[in-house]
Amino acid sequence: MTFNISPPDGANPASIQAHIDSRLKPPGSLGTLEATAASLVRILGPSSTTINAPVMLLFAGDHGVAFEGVSIVEPSTTQLMVHHFLEGNAAINVFCRQANLALKVIDCGTLTTHEPHPQLVSHRLGEKTAPFHREPAMTLERVEAGFDNSRRLIEELHADGCNLIALGEMGIGNTTSASALMAALTHLPFEVCIGAGSGVTPTIMKRKQDIVQLGLQRHAQSLEDPRLTLAALGGFEIVSMAGAILAAAEKGMVILIDGFITTVAALCACRIAPEVRGYLIFSHCGDERGHRPLLDQLQATPLLHMGLRLGEGSGAALALPLLRSALAFYHEMASLEEAGLTL
Repeated sequence: MTFNISPPDGANPASIQAHIDSRLKPPGSLGTLEATAASLVRILGPSSTTINAPVMLLFAGDHGVAFEGVSIVEPSTTQLMVHHFLEGNAAINVFCRQANLALKVIDCGTLTTHEPHPQLVSHRLGEKTAPFHREPAMTLERVEAGFDNSRRLIEELHADGCNLIALGEMGIGNTTSASALMAALTHLPFEVCIGAGSGVTPTIMKRKQDIVQLGLQRHAQSLEDPRLTLAALGGFEIVSMAGAILAAAEKGMVILIDGFITTVAALCACRIAPEVRGYLIFSHCGDERGHRPLLDQLQATPLLHMGLRLGEGSGAALALPLLRSALAFYHEMASLEEAGLTL
């Protein structure tokens, strides 16, 4: 599957910056919010004054490595959390309500199926990935199926007027998969890429490191191609997020990235199509060990630094009001000339 992605061309960057600098404030005084406004206008164009029908897409998937002692919680926790997402009482539900952000939960492949629900999208690629230190996590055909599923989802949202998606994830063991992908795609030492995830003991951390190292060694011949790398080391939810990012960039939508796992999916998408990078806004830098160096690889300046490591899209939901404020000041703030001031 190919994606036809062009860099954002909504307006000339110099004219955008001149407009920001001419507002009723000292130049640069709104800090990162100014760069955020510039990104939004480049993506959406100068005539788009609002974020329309934004949706949080929370991708859930189970991992074969979750049965290999890499987490403090049982793999069945993925199923439990999906239940609470659909019940509306998890952290992401609370934050989405506060941010007036719609929520869809995408079952990319969990241990058991879920009862139909208005907020549930079934895009199952299996019940779990294979343990990637022993065999490829999935076939290349499943990677392509995940991309196709996400493209159809994005096309439906775009047709309904959505111009921004936020990304979240749930999957016990997915920090192990994401760490392996990061190491493979950045060539950073694998120890730099592996953190505590949901909070693990030194014994579990050593197990994670061993599994990542074994996976990188086993699949060394596949790691030069990002799609083959996803098949070798990825999770169903990471593959599906990468597909959603590619599809949303193809449609010219804003893509709000959450934490470590979603940033790895963004890295995968950028390796497939570098033009994707212009559509990404990074909500926060979390406490997961690999997140800061991963953001550095993408030359990303996150909006928030709050010590978050929950996942679920929580940081993206918290950051959405800042994006609304950035777009509002760009379009609604008076100019220095209108105020009769010069700086």
